[in-house]
Amino acid sequence: MRRKILFPALKYAIAAWLGFLQSQATAAERQPNILWIVAEDLSPWFGCYGSKVNRDDTPVIDKMAAEGVLFKRAYSPAPVCSAARSALITGMMQTTTGTQEHRSSRTTDGEVVPEELRIYLPEGVRTLPEMMKDAGYFTFNSGKDDYNFHYNRLELYDVGTSPDYRVGQNGWQGNRAEHWKSYTRYVWGSRPDKSQPWFGQIQIDGGKGDKKFIPASKRVDRSSVKLPPYFPDTPALREAWTAHYDNARGSDVIVSRIIEQLKQDEELENTVIFFFSDHGSNTSLRHKQFCYEGGMHVPLIVWGKHPSIVPGKVVNDLVSLLDVTASTLKLAGVDLPNEWEGQPLWGEGYRPAQYIIGARDRCDYTIDQSRTVRTDRFRYIRNYYPDRPLLQAGYRDKRPAAKDLRRLYTKEELTPYQKEHWFGVRPFEELYDIARDPHQMDNLALDPRFASDLIEHRKLLSSWQFKTDDKGLYPESNLQLEATYELWKDLPIFRDAEVNPEYERFGP
Repeated sequence: MRRKILFPALKYAIAAWLGFLQSQATAAERQPNILWIVAEDLSPWFGCYGSKVNRDDTPVIDKMAAEGVLFKRAYSPAPVCSAARSALITGMMQTTTGTQEHRSSRTTDGEVVPEELRIYLPEGVRTLPEMMKDAGYFTFNSGKDDYNFHYNRLELYDVGTSPDYRVGQNGWQGNRAEHWKSYTRYVWGSRPDKSQPWFGQIQIDGGKGDKKFIPASKRVDRSSVKLPPYFPDTPALREAWTAHYDNARGSDVIVSRIIEQLKQDEELENTVIFFFSDHGSNTSLRHKQFCYEGGMHVPLIVWGKHPSIVPGKVVNDLVSLLDVTASTLKLAGVDLPNEWEGQPLWGEGYRPAQYIIGARDRCDYTIDQSRTVRTDRFRYIRNYYPDRPLLQAGYRDKRPAAKDLRRLYTKEELTPYQKEHWFGVRPFEELYDIARDPHQMDNLALDPRFASDLIEHRKLLSSWQFKTDDKGLYPESNLQLEATYELWKDLPIFRDAEVNPEYERFGP
């Protein structure tokens, strides 16, 4: 009798053990969920990046860095959103695919782009979410796309819109705040197979206003922060500069809410999170849209329970956001297309980059062009419109910071450097020793002691431009310029500015 009782118990125990082993094997084979938390316009002003101002005020992002992999020197392909995002989503530089001009292949929001204004990706080039879908992933994007090419959003993402989600051909429109919360709930309800891995993009405001998530008592004391010497010290410029510290603190709050919500929704397990920004701060007039460190340097943290992620690892190699695209596809178990210009951030084939390229072209209606090379020690910049001042007419002209600079210039109250830097003729070439000159104010391109370094960087850029057929070196079509003019011509900021002469042919 006793043997008859024990035998079924043993049988059930063995069956349970085998079931456990099978579930473990299935979990090990299952592809991870992958989430991009993309902060807009956010420089890495966090404690984990050495910020003294925010040393104790970004605890969640700092904890992610301590538990995941922190990339100290990550750089965007462009210092402006649509060009950077066009590169990110294709795994190739925007100058390679012809999507480098900011806000191209579009009319006003909500209108269908006519055929003659559409920019198509080169034949055979596919976007990352399309390839993720082919790999069996469910895909979604809670916010803006902002890609400078023609596409159908529902071919990229399985979930297009939810009942409270307005979206045009280029993505989110309207006040998003914490819209992602209701959107992801809609995503989970739309996914037919709950075990299917997913690739998602959650957009947060970052440098465009995440400070709204912190109370006034938690904000930075404006009088305690020192401005960089290329700025005069005025209340407006001080506010613009220090507000970015508050935005970083606010981004920490919203990231904590996203992680907690994923945990509550039982979607955090087996999820790898990439936290990064599309480019640097938009509050500083010298960061966004420009090829200095402030415009190109971005935060990048990879967090999650995955064999590729070594907890607490700090990477000082130069990396590009194109490497995020490559790493995402690798995590999905898909071979990278040969034409992709990034590399996975881990694995046997990883090799530290010797240099990172960045590019700035037309931004909104402001026609300009710069290219930059970041090496271990130096940043090299080549300006193709040196006769156009750094503070030529642009979309931020109505902001108090820009008004202050122009007012002080008119009153001749700027320092000689500030006057020349903001309103003078720019050098064709710039070369800066980043460690010695973090503000990039001492242009070594004019110093004969650094002639060999200048030549080396000049060759690196020219070689890259030839190899990739840099599309920015070709003039933008009259059709696209006229479309840009039509987008902006009725706005006071455009009518009141001394805009580029290329638009004169379209005016009254």
